Amino acid sequence: MTIAIGTDILEIARLKNVYERQGVKLVERILTPSEIARFNSIEDEQVSMSFLAKRWSAKEAIAKALGTGIAKGVGWQNMEVVSLPSGVPQVVLTGQAREVLIALGGEKVLLSLSDERHYCVAFCCIV
Repeated sequence: MTIAIGTDILEIARLKNVYERQGVKLVERILTPSEIARFNSIEDEQVSMSFLAKRWSAKEAIAKALGTGIAKGVGWQNMEVVSLPSGVPQVVLTGQAREVLIALGGEKVLLSLSDERHYCVAFCCIV
């Protein structure tokens, strides 16, 4: 049974502009340590910006589904997107994000990510 859904769309160039101003501060605010390691391993700028944008959108979509937004104790660091070898994204929640998921009666978060040249989109379901 689907308990809640969330979606987010982001113009990649908009995030790139923020990244050019904030650099590592933005990356450290949005990404978990393992996501940062993956981000830093990407050599192609377009691919790295797409990676960052998809993580941003994923976390926004998840926070919307949780009903908290990035607030009420749910922060960027409480949500991690891990790619399986098949490429399927898995969501790992910690701290307050995990507590909210459990309070909603959810067991896991299903996530779909997609991007094109200018935009990325994230859609999630709490089940």
